[in-house]
Amino acid sequence: MALKSGELADRILGGWTGRIAGNMLGKPVERGDHWTPERIDLYLRLTDALPLTDYLPPPPADTPAEGFELRPEWPQCVRGRIHGSCRDDDVDYSILGLHLLETRGFAFTTEQVGEHWLLRLPYLQTFTAERTAYRNLANGLKPPLTATYDNPYQEWIGALIRADVYGWASPGDPRRAASLARRDAVLSHTGNGVYGAMWAAALIAAAFTAPTPRTALEAGLERIPASSRLARTVRHAIALYESGVEWSDALTELAERTHGLGWIHTVPNAAVLTAGLLYGEGDFTATIALTVRGGLDTDSNGATAGSVAGVLCGAAAIPSQWSEPLEDRVRSAVFGFDGVRITELAERTLRLATLAG
Repeated sequence: MALKSGELADRILGGWTGRIAGNMLGKPVERGDHWTPERIDLYLRLTDALPLTDYLPPPPADTPAEGFELRPEWPQCVRGRIHGSCRDDDVDYSILGLHLLETRGFAFTTEQVGEHWLLRLPYLQTFTAERTAYRNLANGLKPPLTATYDNPYQEWIGALIRADVYGWASPGDPRRAASLARRDAVLSHTGNGVYGAMWAAALIAAAFTAPTPRTALEAGLERIPASSRLARTVRHAIALYESGVEWSDALTELAERTHGLGWIHTVPNAAVLTAGLLYGEGDFTATIALTVRGGLDTDSNGATAGSVAGVLCGAAAIPSQWSEPLEDRVRSAVFGFDGVRITELAERTLRLATLAG
């Protein structure tokens, strides 16, 4: 199904807006070893914010601080205090990927991804696998050694959070989106870390033409090995939803299934994300709210869920409480992009998508 130009533009803007809004929603509680789903919901009850239909409220003055400390950036990320988006790597990499496609084209190499990082991204704004790969690049190593040398984070979520732009630029073409994401991911990741990026890019590309989140999720699964732990976990999440298991019970079972992998590993986060997409049932607010309430890497999961939901519904259908506080403005550590307009990023992505199509 080909999308008309106006609808494609709205869907791409929905993806950008959704990613940024979902990231901002999850950012104050981004510490999965502390902010469990139970603790997040307790905070929401203490602040009279359940059901969650807006950005997180600020902590009330009469709430004991111990156990409810939000991230230091929280004053810029809670309802009533947001004026444009905070800087965050979950958005930086989308911007970096956009610029990579604009300057290197769709035939970019993994080596060129690394060169782009060194030219455009400050080292201290990278983390885990990305920082390791950056250091390896600076020391003269080439891919795939940049991903494997002295890197204990090879299957963590970093490559997945870099994948959205490849889906936005490949509307309705999950195969190409996954291929682009793989070339980017192998700079810093292996195994399920790479599969997570391929799956996310394909999922987002599929969302442009898929009738439901379930259909888009299935399209994403087609692009990764069926025997991988990631694919098996996503399929299990789908099976729980299809069998009528309640969202909270599904989260509990998925957490047990992925126990021991850590809160930044790709697989447990993909489980939380899949549950949010399925139980959100296409509603933008419900999707990002459930995903963030699922815990783990809340800002990354919220961002990807918002991206998928935003593509599915389009920017015009995103409720104003999410989009208006962003003021069409993004803070970014990527050289030359701080303060860029969200609408400009979407327009530039649309040009790529149209060119590629």
